Amino acid sequence: MKNSGKASQSALHLILWSGVAVLVLLAVAFLAKFIGSIVLGLAGVLLIFWFLFVIFTFYFFRDPDPMTPAGSNLVVAPGHGKVDTIDTTTVDEFMGGECQRISIFLSVFNVHVQNAPVTGRIAFFKHSPGQYLNAMRADCSQFNENVLIGIESVEPLGTKVGVRLIAGLIARRIVPWISQNDAVLRGERISLIQFGSRVDIYLPKSAKVKVKLGDRVVGGQTVIASFE
Repeated sequence: MKNSGKASQSALHLILWSGVAVLVLLAVAFLAKFIGSIVLGLAGVLLIFWFLFVIFTFYFFRDPDPMTPAGSNLVVAPGHGKVDTIDTTTVDEFMGGECQRISIFLSVFNVHVQNAPVTGRIAFFKHSPGQYLNAMRADCSQFNENVLIGIESVEPLGTKVGVRLIAGLIARRIVPWISQNDAVLRGERISLIQFGSRVDIYLPKSAKVKVKLGDRVVGGQTVIASFE
């Protein structure tokens, strides 16, 4: 007769798929038990690694209070790390052309909080998406994700100082704590870059640089330049 046996076929299909489902559940249960026993066996090791991770995280995100120097017309380091570039460059945005650059490389072991180099007002703020090249490259600011902060200093009044926060190979997140038109004090915390990165500071050609290549500087504390 027409369509004879189709009901039985449907029943067989249902039985087959239900059987497959049961086997999958049994396999998952077996694997869960097997993996669970391994995880329980490694519980001590996992806790040790987690404890080490906690210590490293607290160490990495440490935020010491800088001993910001008193005095007029001083520029302090915006970041902690090693000065590996002192040159002249062109920054059309905010700086308006040729200026001096001091570049500071932050290794994964440096403090990663950044500080305002001068007292003044945030007159320019721009985030630029980009790549994540190794921050050990001094030219990575041309390609990597970065945030350019322009400060109009009160000493001397209206002097422009730029700070560029640059992401690196590991550093994938720049966390600014300031916005355009905010007032900042020299040494004040302004941002965080997670893991290894780079900070460039741009100064007018009239500024007198006080550091040399290879110097290690402390953010918010080490005098790197002055206006005379």
